[in-house]
Amino acid sequence: MKEDFYDILGINKGASDAEIKKAYRKKAIEYHPDKNPGDKTAEEKFKKAAEAYEILSDPDKKARYDQYGHQAFEGGGFGGGGMNMDDIFSQFGDIFGGGGFGGFGGFGGGGRQRRVKGSNLRIRVKLTLEEIANGVEKKIKVKRKIQAPGTTYKTCGTCNGSGQVTRITNTILGRMQTATTCSTCGGAGQTIDHRPAEADGQGLKVIDETVSIQIPAGVEDGMQLKVSGKGNEAPGNGVAGDLLVAIEEQDHPELQREGNNLHYDLYISFSEAALGASREIDTVSGKVRIKIEEGVQSGKILRLRGKGIPSLNGYGKGDLLVHVNVWTPKTLNKEQREFFEKMSKDDHFRPNPESGDKSFFEKVKDMFS
Repeated sequence: MKEDFYDILGINKGASDAEIKKAYRKKAIEYHPDKNPGDKTAEEKFKKAAEAYEILSDPDKKARYDQYGHQAFEGGGFGGGGMNMDDIFSQFGDIFGGGGFGGFGGFGGGGRQRRVKGSNLRIRVKLTLEEIANGVEKKIKVKRKIQAPGTTYKTCGTCNGSGQVTRITNTILGRMQTATTCSTCGGAGQTIDHRPAEADGQGLKVIDETVSIQIPAGVEDGMQLKVSGKGNEAPGNGVAGDLLVAIEEQDHPELQREGNNLHYDLYISFSEAALGASREIDTVSGKVRIKIEEGVQSGKILRLRGKGIPSLNGYGKGDLLVHVNVWTPKTLNKEQREFFEKMSKDDHFRPNPESGDKSFFEKVKDMFS
């Protein structure tokens, strides 16, 4: 089982943004590869801390993690998982400020060259209720920038490949050293040496690429998933951006979603209500046949357990709530009218609710319990 992000950083769920950042800085200093050369265990812990910080430092991601756990970011490369050292140094290099990392190189300065990250791409994917309930693989055509074949780069002459320019200024307090991003190469440490005709000024070209997206069951409308490395590529030795996938849930003709539960309005006739019936209804996993007991009252709610939407964090499935509505005909012919006029005087047809018959408010209460 994947380790809890809060446990990785050694904090509780109520930790503030400053406490989260402080905890991450402490772990990163402890397990930094420049401080633990060749130590694979320390490197893995360093990556785990960065992955935990990526999620918990973002309010939206943190809220989703608190609600759904790791499932909110898993499936087909979504989320913070699978971070490599280049991702970490590219994304979190500024957390330790411009002065480098604790005196031994690393984040953004000193011994490790900065790698520029390409821009993210955003798409919207429409899903049916059936696709959401069962999970689905979507193949989406995306326009993204990649390095044009034949493009070559050379070391930036301004920063000598470090991506930063160091300046020393004499002040009344002594000599002060500052490091800023190289304006010539934008921090990449490289400039274009040869650029083919189809490439832009950064040595990139636009292509159409079909990306396979594995969407887990239980996602919700408005949720955003991430496919790492499928955004625009960066020039030189940069890392590719990400593809952000926004979920749009399409309306179902008969089912209404409420969290992980589904609602279905079933209309039956007077005769079906009085005599009982067997009806076939739609669910997200196919049609099912349900039995309606004789004497059923309008407003009765039948609960089909486990026929709703799976929980994104893997904690079971919701239910399908079937709302029984007795349909009253709006027009009657002469024979039908005479029948009902005769029955209206029959004591058996007079409303006589039993103590076990629940009121409307009790039914609503039960529905949400």
